[in-house]
Amino acid sequence: MKILVAISNVPDTTTKISFTNNDTEFNKSGVQFVINPYDEWYALVRALELKESGKASLVTLMHVGLADSEATIRKGLALGADDAVRVNAESADAYFVAEQISSYALANGYELILVGKETINYNGSSVGAMVGGLMDLPLISLATKLDVNDNNVYAEQDADGGIQVVECSLPVVVSCAKGMAEQRIPNMRGIMAARTKPIKVVEPGPSEKLTSIKSFALSPGRTACHYVDSNNLDELVHLLHTQAKVI
Repeated sequence: MKILVAISNVPDTTTKISFTNNDTEFNKSGVQFVINPYDEWYALVRALELKESGKASLVTLMHVGLADSEATIRKGLALGADDAVRVNAESADAYFVAEQISSYALANGYELILVGKETINYNGSSVGAMVGGLMDLPLISLATKLDVNDNNVYAEQDADGGIQVVECSLPVVVSCAKGMAEQRIPNMRGIMAARTKPIKVVEPGPSEKLTSIKSFALSPGRTACHYVDSNNLDELVHLLHTQAKVI
């Protein structure tokens, strides 16, 4: 079984965020980028576990981005992925990314495509579903556990009041959520080996841009608390009607 793991380049959570070009572009200057945690901690690590158990023969990373993302890809290789593919293009939108992933996976016979449930910068949670649709494959979304026996995939998903168990046959697309695996840290041997592992650079295939960014805005952050005396019910009701906001 060949596994393709899609990884995204996202700002570290400690990064100070700002925007340029009249708030229509993210300012990358001075930003530390990392592998999207859902891609790294759950999708990639579970793929590596499947290979270590003898259920997979190859784990390939796939990233849509420019050359400045190579350090992020190398970290994934240091964790244990066999090789990587980089589509040499700036990510236009989720559909563009999904088209590049699906086209490459179909052309190269990958049977299990793993993605994180979402990226921490956009929180769209849409790439996995789009990949499944474009490849005409079943999607197991928000999987918290995953196993493969012969040609069958078994997964668990959190459900209202319990756990839902899903079974289907390969090939399949799975979006991975918390619980799928435990975070790993690259060791020195892995870091050294990653230096010589191949990163194949391919040009993007044709794709239509379906969305555009109108503007970015920073979160207003927390505001001061308004304390109301426990005996003053009328004031509380008045404030709830006039000042409270539903989010």
